[in-house]
Amino acid sequence: MADQVFLLANVVIMIAYAAIMVAIVVPVARAGQLRTNKLAVATALIFFSCSVGHGLHAVMAYRSILQPPGLGHDHVVADGWPWTAAVWDVFTALVGAYYWTLRRAYGVLLGKGAIFVDPWQHRRLAEADARERAALEDAESRRAMLAAVVEHTDDAIIGLTPEGRVTAWNPGAQRLFGYTAEEVIGQPATIFADDADRHRQDDTLTRIRHGERGISYEARRLHRDGHPIDVSFTVAPIHDGVGTVIGVSVVARDITAAKEAAERQRQLQERTNQAQRMESLGNLAGGVAHDFNNILAIIANYTDFAIAASTGDPEVQADLTQVRTATERATNLTRQLLTFTRADTIRPQDVDLNIAVAEVKGMLERTIGEHITLITRPARHPLTVRVDPGQLQQVLLNLAINARDAMAEGGTLVIEANSATVDGDELDVQPPLSAGAYARLLVSDTGVGIPPEVAEHIFEPFYTTKPRGKGTGLGLATVYGIVSEAGGGINLYSEPGIGTTFRIYLPLVTGSTAQAVQARPRRQPPRGAGQTILVVEDEPALTRVVTRILSDAGYHVIAANNGPEALDLFERHGCDALLTDVIMPEMSGRRLAELVHQANPDLPVLYMSGYSNGLLGTTQILDDDIAFIEKPFTADELLHKLHATLAGRTATANQ
Repeated sequence: MADQVFLLANVVIMIAYAAIMVAIVVPVARAGQLRTNKLAVATALIFFSCSVGHGLHAVMAYRSILQPPGLGHDHVVADGWPWTAAVWDVFTALVGAYYWTLRRAYGVLLGKGAIFVDPWQHRRLAEADARERAALEDAESRRAMLAAVVEHTDDAIIGLTPEGRVTAWNPGAQRLFGYTAEEVIGQPATIFADDADRHRQDDTLTRIRHGERGISYEARRLHRDGHPIDVSFTVAPIHDGVGTVIGVSVVARDITAAKEAAERQRQLQERTNQAQRMESLGNLAGGVAHDFNNILAIIANYTDFAIAASTGDPEVQADLTQVRTATERATNLTRQLLTFTRADTIRPQDVDLNIAVAEVKGMLERTIGEHITLITRPARHPLTVRVDPGQLQQVLLNLAINARDAMAEGGTLVIEANSATVDGDELDVQPPLSAGAYARLLVSDTGVGIPPEVAEHIFEPFYTTKPRGKGTGLGLATVYGIVSEAGGGINLYSEPGIGTTFRIYLPLVTGSTAQAVQARPRRQPPRGAGQTILVVEDEPALTRVVTRILSDAGYHVIAANNGPEALDLFERHGCDALLTDVIMPEMSGRRLAELVHQANPDLPVLYMSGYSNGLLGTTQILDDDIAFIEKPFTADELLHKLHATLAGRTATANQ
């Protein structure tokens, strides 16, 4: 019975070892490592030798079972099988020793489906693994650097779905548009565009989905607080591995300041061109006037000779008298030309503007017509300037006559005198002025106004919009020449259908009261403390300027282009003060303030206008005691006036 068990055990072990050997050899052979993977081959040999050894023992047990009863153990030994098994066991031991000598240099499994790897292959795999780890670390470093750039750039970087919904929103986008990532992710990008620009935005996304590589354009968008911003966009598709558009990247940059700088440069260039054009016209007109005066002198004198020689012929004398009258008119025209070109003889002297205004008022009251209401507002203190008195009267009379002609159906003419400080950067004063204090004359009317295309040429000689025979085109050119000769400048503000205001700046005489004001050091304007100011102005360029001034001074600004938009922003955000233009389409600044005061009666309001307060007060557009600032104003003037307006509200609240 023992022999049968021994036989069975050895057969089972033999089959098991043979199966293990096959399990080792087959994957190694498939991996092509039968010659290089010595450790795997040695392992297979061990299991092969063990399998053969147990096979030998099984044969011995089988022969023992089949031995006839008469034969003993010595017969089996005599057959030599034990010696064969012993030799094979020695071979197996040697294979095992060889295996363990190899095993010390190995230790890395080849991987799933194989057994071991040799040292050379191990080094290759280790080097490949190191390279892969280095590549992954480098890629991760690049991704981290790119993420840091996106996080800290001032530009807005936005991710969209191909349909236009926001998927990514960096801090630059939050600074540009005012919305946090939590507020906009998942929202359509059209929430930032007005109705007019949404079609363009949809068209851009459609072009990207259809394969365009990149699109750049500029547009206006709305900040969260309602004020408009000029933005440049660069839109590009995001592709997956097979080239399908799976998203859209948008890089947006605020170009408001750049556009303002470009507009300012354009205006500077335009002002330079205007000055050059006026100089050229002046030189031409001066040459013509001198030569023409010589011709007129000849005509006038010979006409006088002919009149004296034709005493006995009344008809001839009447004809010659008409020639003499025409000669005098021509002489007056040339005198105006010479005034424009600064070539005429002038006799400057110290003149008090208040006296000059009073004298002109006396002349106009008799001639201007009953359909015109004439109002004069002298300065509170004497304002002394150095100018030819006759030329100063000519300036005021020319402007007053033009105002009268612009009010054929009647209206109001206001002449004011006061002082003003300029900072030297005004773009709408011709010719340019240096910084300092000036005496100022304002001539305002409620006439038909002057279109912008006419205002560009209004100071050029012989330019007129009056019917033939009604004007020479030299009136305002003469005004320009007189003012510039006196070292001053002139500003025109007009709105068609509303009226016109001319502002004339003249240097104050040293030692005068106004000059003493000029000598005082300029006070730094007080800064805001985060108060919210609702700015309402229908001119976008001026809105951007005012917003920038107030924001830089510590105020929070929300801006609107008209009254209804301002009311909507007021209801949503509220404000600490209202800064509004007076004359606007749809709703006047006065009406806007009335509606706002229904909700907040104590809200301070600061009005601004290109018209003088004198004109607006006399036409019942504004009251005389309201907070008001005239355009054009400097940043310091606006900040001082706004601070005073807010302080007035605070003082009232504390009473």
